[in-house]
Order: sequence, then structure tokens, then C-alpha cells
Amino acid sequence: MAKRKPKTVDKLRIVDIGHKGMSIAKDADGQVYLLKGGVPGDVVTATIRRKKKGMPFGDVAEITTPSPDRVQAVCQHFEDCGGCKWQDLSYTRQTELKERQVHDAIQRIAKITEYDARPVMACEQAYGYRNKLEFTFSPKRWLTEHEVQSGAEFPDRRALGFHMAGAFDKILPITECHHMPSVHNDIRNRCLYLAKELNISFYDVKSHIGILRNLMIRYTTLEEIMVVLIISADIPEVLDRLLKPLIQEFPQVTSWQYIVNDKLNDSLHGLQAKEYFGESHIREKLGNKEYLISARSFFQTNSRQAEKLYTQVRDYAELTGSEVVYDLYCGTGSIGIFLADACAKMVGIEEIPEAILDARQNAKLNQLVHCHFEVGDVQQVVNEAFVRKHGTPDVLITDPPRAGMHADVVDFIKHIGAKRIVYVSCNPATMARDLALMSDRYRLISCTPVDMFPQTSHVEAVCQLEHIQ
Repeated sequence: MAKRKPKTVDKLRIVDIGHKGMSIAKDADGQVYLLKGGVPGDVVTATIRRKKKGMPFGDVAEITTPSPDRVQAVCQHFEDCGGCKWQDLSYTRQTELKERQVHDAIQRIAKITEYDARPVMACEQAYGYRNKLEFTFSPKRWLTEHEVQSGAEFPDRRALGFHMAGAFDKILPITECHHMPSVHNDIRNRCLYLAKELNISFYDVKSHIGILRNLMIRYTTLEEIMVVLIISADIPEVLDRLLKPLIQEFPQVTSWQYIVNDKLNDSLHGLQAKEYFGESHIREKLGNKEYLISARSFFQTNSRQAEKLYTQVRDYAELTGSEVVYDLYCGTGSIGIFLADACAKMVGIEEIPEAILDARQNAKLNQLVHCHFEVGDVQQVVNEAFVRKHGTPDVLITDPPRAGMHADVVDFIKHIGAKRIVYVSCNPATMARDLALMSDRYRLISCTPVDMFPQTSHVEAVCQLEHIQ
């Protein structure tokens, strides 16, 4: 069967943003299209390749009339990287779309219309807000379409960069990224230069041959920096040749560490970081609380905005100092620790053991003897015995993964009957689903969208729910 040729469609107006930053467009007859590229307000010509869930799906081929909200992307890698799809959309419009996305989900999925629908909490830093970035070494980097069309030769394909969207083996070389203060660009680019100069092999994910695998850089608002090199084998000579010159060139780096990953995938689960030079942790401060961050800590990626989000959680919790508080899916306990001064007892639950170790360490650092952290799957751990041990919660905070809460967890939360719930979400759709499941016992009082990741379509939200008496 002959392959169907792509179809070109003119005069499509982009009217909205869809899942994962895709554009939703319509033609003059009202037919809806799902497109890669473009921003709301653009009129475009599109190449339609197939149907996706019954909807024509394709790419923006040409922008015939630019949107008034369109801006110039600041990053030279924007067209190819895909990490921040909204750099060409004004930040004001980004926040408007995110605000609407959260409240639309609540009203459309949860069928809740009577609540305090607050405006989005925008991020003061539209760039340079991330405290962690990870890069991958590759012996055969991805060539962009422009490079392929140029006909130029690329004899040295070694690279250090980001994975192309949806591809485990395609690495786009990155010379600049605007998501972190610029020192990380200097460190990464110098590391790449030295690795090439020293002829240290780059790991190939298909043949599983090579030494250098990944580079992680962490940065805090206290201007402490951690660099973590991930290698396939513990070879002191390689570490010395590469890291010693970097340590001399970047004295501002607080901690130099490495992780040996001899597995066939990039997951660091179960692997331990080893100190090479400097401190074992870097420090972060949110409000009046200090946190130690290790190489593998699970910490909010946007520290300054996390402080705003945690403040909103504290406001919604309405603590008086006498409450027992449960913090479900607590990670490293950062929310619970931030709120701990205002309650009598804080109990966090998280299934990742390393995260709980960090939580306990940070509770001790802040002298919070009334903070307790338990390891385990929330679905399995939070039961009648758990409640007898720790006491019935007056306030329950839940910050589940993107999939939301398991139905069994929702049922037990309703059974516990905490006076107030603060729901923190990174996925408005699953949050709205859970709100609907709890609506027979809990009333949604207020919801505040929070933009943690400018230039992307991701949005978080904080909801306040009260028990229906």
C-alpha cells in the first residue's frame, strides 16, 4: 500500500493550547486540528500527516499572520530542543493560559463551579529559575534538520546535551540553556571541551560502550553549586584527568561528586553518589528553614517559586499550632518542614527511601523533633494502624504524582475525615478527577494555580478543601 502523502491546509487559526503544549487550531468551517508549533492567535499553513484520536494531526509549516502575543525566543536551540515550547509566547499570555487550564479542568471534569477561583501565581523569574539540570554525553549526536540540509560534514559527533523529545538515543548538543544562572553553561561547555581534548570515551546507549554518561548541575539561591559526573565504571585516572582541571577553573563550585552507573539505562535508582571534592551537600533556604540537598535529593526544581507555593499551602492549611498534620507523598519533606512551626505534629509519608533519609536529616537540621517521616507507598501505609500510631489528622496535605491519587487512597482520606485538605497538584486533570471523587465529603473552597515552570505548558495548583459537616 502506498504511503499517504501529507496534506497542506491553509488559513488555520490557532485558538488554544492542548496537551503537552500542542496547538489547537480551527479552519473556517470549525474543523479542529492538533498541531506542533505555533501559539494562540497565529494564522498558519499546516502539513497534516495523520489523524490522532480522530483529529487531524500535523505540523505548522508557515506562520502567515503572527499572533499579537508572539515574541522572539531567546534560546538558539529553541526550534530543535523542545524543552520549553512556549519561549515564543509572551509570559503574560502563558500565565493566562495556565490559569484557565486549571480552572477549566475543575469546572469541566469535577463539575465544580462555586469556589474561590484565584488568579495564577506568576513566577518573577521567567528564565534562570531552575536549580537542577541534567545533560547526557553521546558519541554520535543528533543532527538538526538545518545541519542536514546544509550538506556540511560533521566528523566529530561527540556531544553533551539534552535528549530529543521522546527519544532515548538522540542527544541534541547544547551550548547554552537559559533555565539556570549562566555559570552552568561555562561548567558544561568546559567539561565537554576537556573530555574531548583528553579523548575520554562517551557512552553509547546502544552498544553500552564508553565511560562518560551524564552530567548533573545543581544550584541554590544561596549560590552554592554541586556538579555530579555519572560514569559507567569507577576509573580514578579518568576522574582525576577530567575533574581536577575543572575544580581549579571553577572554585565557586561547592561540591564535586560522581556516581558509577553500570546499568543499561540512565536510572540512578539504588546508586550512591561518591564525594570527590568539597562538601557532601549543598544548602538551600526556603522561608526560615534550611535544607541540605544531596546529589540524589528529590527537591522542588524552582526554589523561589517553591517558597511561594509552600506559603500558599500554609495559608490554606490555616494552622493554629495544635494540629496533627499528615503530608502524603512528602518527598524530602520540604512542605512539611516549611509548615512545621505552625502545628503540633507533622507526619510525612513517601515511598522512596532516599527521600525519607533527606527528610529526616532536614528535620533534624531545623530542630523539628515533632516531624516524623515514614517510608512506604501511601496506598499501603496509610491505614487504621497508621492512624492509631500517629493520631487522626486535623489537616491533610497531599501532593501526589501526575497520575493523582489511587481510588483506595481517596476512599481512606474520606474515611479519616480530616477537617481540612490541602491538595497540591502538577496535573490539573487528575486533580479535578480526585476533587470529584471527594466531593461527597469535601467542599472545594479555593484554588490557586502556580506557575513553577515558565516557558513550558506545565502548571501546578493548590486547592483548599473543607469537610462537609
